[in-house]
Amino acid sequence: MSKAVSAFASGQFKIGGDLLVNRLGFGAMRITGRGVWGSPVDTAAAIATLKRLPELGVNLIDTADSYGPYVSEELIGSALHPYKDMVIATKGGLTRQGPNAWAPVGRPEYLRQCVVTSLRRLGVDQIDLWQLHRIDSKVPRDEQFDVIAAMQKEGLIKHVGLSEVGVDDIIAASGYFKVATVQNQYNLVDRKSEAVLEYCDDHGIGFIPWFPLAAGELAKPGSILDVIAAGHGVTTGAIAIAWLLKRSKVILPIPGTGNVNHLVENVAGANVELTDAQFAELDRQARSAN
Repeated sequence: MSKAVSAFASGQFKIGGDLLVNRLGFGAMRITGRGVWGSPVDTAAAIATLKRLPELGVNLIDTADSYGPYVSEELIGSALHPYKDMVIATKGGLTRQGPNAWAPVGRPEYLRQCVVTSLRRLGVDQIDLWQLHRIDSKVPRDEQFDVIAAMQKEGLIKHVGLSEVGVDDIIAASGYFKVATVQNQYNLVDRKSEAVLEYCDDHGIGFIPWFPLAAGELAKPGSILDVIAAGHGVTTGAIAIAWLLKRSKVILPIPGTGNVNHLVENVAGANVELTDAQFAELDRQARSAN
């Protein structure tokens, strides 16, 4: 299976209208330690996973300065720099206080610090796609958007994305910069961001669903998801990815792992072509499960 699968089969999308990527990307949160804190349990395995990405046609990597913190960006730089034919997206605006502890800080000077230090860790002069990890409710969002726009004009950032936002946030941010991507939680069983996805679809904005493999009860043995996966000879996670890819042409799934075998299993989802009937049944059962 590892020789046949390729993210190229997922189709392509131009982030911001000019950064061409294969739609199935890689989320680099899981190459850190437990609780997204510190170094991974197996650093060699994490590095091997990163190095396998180009071989599997994965040319979009999504990370954040808060993963570790800093660990994910540093490992990516160590394993893949100078990123030939790859788009490295990162995020800033969340601080860390310990395992599984996160707090947004949207002060303009801090957001600038996030960008400048990510540039250094990744070893680049410009970040392909920088995303505001969260809008800080304690700071006027216009102040956050304004400093991001300034950094884009300075050439520190090529394209800008937002994370965990509503349609009104996207519209407000669009007054400062072109919103290239939106990264919200979305999967078979979590559809809270349907309106955001539809807005992105209508406006050609890349939609990056995080936690893309979640399927809840649908993944249990004997379920429709399990049956379809067995029919295609792939994991239930691969079918969850295939469903997302079929759902919309602007969706860019970023399943993450620190294990090469799991990576190959996930990328296999790009090679799965669900029938309209399979897609509709998965959709129906997922909605009824909520």
